[in-house]
Amino acid sequence: MIRIKYHAPGTPPATLVPPPSDHTGPPRITLIQYDRETIFEGQFDSFEELMTRFDSTKINWINIDGLNDIALLRKLSEQFHIHPLALEDVLNTSQRPKVEHYEDHYFIVSEMIYRDEQSRIAVEQLSLFLGDCYVVTLQEESKHDVFEQVRARLRAGRGYARKMKADYLTYALLDSTVDQFFPILETVGESIEEIEDELLSKPTKDTLKSLYQGKRLLLQLRRAAWPQREIFNTLIRDDTGLISKETQVFLRDCYDHSTQIIDILESFRDLAAGLMDVYLSSLGLRTNEIMRVLTVISAIFIPLTFIAGVYGMNFNPDHPWNMPELDWPYGYVACLTLMATVAFGMITFFKRKHWL
Repeated sequence: MIRIKYHAPGTPPATLVPPPSDHTGPPRITLIQYDRETIFEGQFDSFEELMTRFDSTKINWINIDGLNDIALLRKLSEQFHIHPLALEDVLNTSQRPKVEHYEDHYFIVSEMIYRDEQSRIAVEQLSLFLGDCYVVTLQEESKHDVFEQVRARLRAGRGYARKMKADYLTYALLDSTVDQFFPILETVGESIEEIEDELLSKPTKDTLKSLYQGKRLLLQLRRAAWPQREIFNTLIRDDTGLISKETQVFLRDCYDHSTQIIDILESFRDLAAGLMDVYLSSLGLRTNEIMRVLTVISAIFIPLTFIAGVYGMNFNPDHPWNMPELDWPYGYVACLTLMATVAFGMITFFKRKHWL
């Protein structure tokens, strides 16, 4: 079932209500602060402690895991001039991915795809604020994200990670969310192939259930992937100065990957829709095969039943018009032989007609 999260009708705009979550305890606040030569990484117990370390001359990546502390979000809003409506979207974890520009920052909502501890595919909302010297990311919980490779590149100083500004860090984070689609899509493609083989060989109710689960997963992935392309298209055309020309080149690569993901999803959706027709056809074909065998068996036994019925009539044996075979000592054997001959003849006829 698709669940829609919303405030009660009549709720004032920018009402901040924590979303239901498995995250318990205070939010986890981390900071990665770097420039070309140095990097600092730390975890803080409060927002005030974090801001004592904030340095506008460096790039500051602030990450908050957990959305249950409204007071913390209000402090974040005051510090970085975040609009209350943007905070409301942060807490609305069913928000459609989008990008909005405010006075001095971008607000981006994206979705992360990953596998949890039970190897199930999970979708988590990522909220991101991009300013001149900072990137603030807010996640629903602290157990999973897709940014470990980004952190590793920052620590090692590899590539462009430490040489460019906060807009490149935003690109790297969004690129990680896009790249995670590909291994998931590979798994989905393999599942579709397995379902197709089962449908062609021996369709069952479990196969049909797996097919419906696959279609629901494709719908969920499509809902996450389609708006992603709009985000990159908007950032590529940025004229505010927050996105440099150099970073826009990298964002175009993300746009291409998003288009590729959408094409793959559409192909999988068409295959899944076609598999439903394959299931119905396989089911009908199997039913026809069963009915054909039963019909042939019935056709063979019809004349045998007739012969047995004729010779099973108990008329007066002394009547002149009675069947003479009733008094014949070999009548029983002759009747069985006649039945076997008729059955063999009908089977031979059916095989010549390719009905068997």
